[in-house]
Amino acid sequence: MPVVLVEKQSPQITVLTLNRPERRNSLTIELLNELIAAIKMASNQPEERVLILRGAGAAFCTGLDLKEATDQTKAQATAEMVAETLITLAETRLVTIAAVHGAAVAGGAGIMSACDFVVAAEETKIGYPEVRRGLVAGLVMTFLRRQVRERHLRELVLGGELIDAERAREIGLVNRVVARDEVMNEAQKFADSVLQGAPDAIAQTKRLVEELWATSVKEDVDLALKHHLQARESAEAREGIAAFNEKRKPNWAK
Repeated sequence: MPVVLVEKQSPQITVLTLNRPERRNSLTIELLNELIAAIKMASNQPEERVLILRGAGAAFCTGLDLKEATDQTKAQATAEMVAETLITLAETRLVTIAAVHGAAVAGGAGIMSACDFVVAAEETKIGYPEVRRGLVAGLVMTFLRRQVRERHLRELVLGGELIDAERAREIGLVNRVVARDEVMNEAQKFADSVLQGAPDAIAQTKRLVEELWATSVKEDVDLALKHHLQARESAEAREGIAAFNEKRKPNWAK
């Protein structure tokens, strides 16, 4: 069974579903590879204009699979794959919509944030708990800083607490909050709005939004990757990930 399902909803809209429901769609090298390939495949279709991302099962995505993350030999590869996924999402000419429910946490919140538009179910929990695992939310912070004010950014990445969908909407992380069974309908409504616009004008508008920033997403992600890897290779990360997998509180050494 593929870990990313590809559904052609119409000649202009593709739905990608993260398909590891038994692990709350946590990110593995396999899933990231399939997701990148699916985004590129859709982007290369001339008629394609909109990409909708969602998650199977109880959650959108809960970030890195911390069982796989215990293998230090994969740390570099995983980090680079997350970085490539975020850049691929950010740089596609397609308008990207995240249809979020359950939880969008850590790297899952990063994938959500890399999309152009976010619809979240009312019960969704969103957050960046990396510091509680001995990690740094570097890669996802690249997009977070573009969407929320600095005080909110510091609150999210330093406190590590999860917030609800309505709070996420208030601070700019989410566009719309709806009932769980309305998430895909709301995503479709925005997709329909996009399709009313001229294709080249939409693509040029997306490029301009990116170019208005002093630094590009690629430059920001490259810098963030350095900090992410430094944290991944630390004793704190080993302890934090082990504590999560063993369902205990971490013992932070001074």
